[in-house]
Amino acid sequence: MKHCIECGAKLSEKQHPEEGVIPYCLACEAYRFPIFNTAVSLIILDEQEEKTLFIEQYGREGFILVAGYISKGESAEQTAAREVKEEVGLAIENIRFNKSEYFESSNTLMLNFSCRAKNSVELVTNFEVDRAQWFKLEDAVEGIRPNSLAKRFFMHWLDSKQP
Repeated sequence: MKHCIECGAKLSEKQHPEEGVIPYCLACEAYRFPIFNTAVSLIILDEQEEKTLFIEQYGREGFILVAGYISKGESAEQTAAREVKEEVGLAIENIRFNKSEYFESSNTLMLNFSCRAKNSVELVTNFEVDRAQWFKLEDAVEGIRPNSLAKRFFMHWLDSKQP
């Protein structure tokens, strides 16, 4: 954050008595704590938990995870269920936190969850999804976009499943 959200003035940095060095607006004489987006991404498993669902979006090559921004008043779990329903038409259950990571390119704190589809027979994608595809878990690592946040989340989830 480089400018004040209230007046638009360039921010400086100032020592806060309890919080450390914080962006500060000299014009407003106020601290401006960093603001960022919060979103969820989902490792979606089929009913038997033998396959996972990846998507391609916005004309970009390579499969990623279903994801979306948390709306005002929603919990992360509510957002997870809404985004999966909107993007691929599935109802989900067994939502479990996996890992979080800050994604600098969109100034977003990503909260990753795993979940199970209640009925994975028919996918109904919306305008955001170019293609959705189920991958067997043993093939999924090769299917997901290399060097992506989606792959880091998926690998962390896979590693947590190892005895």
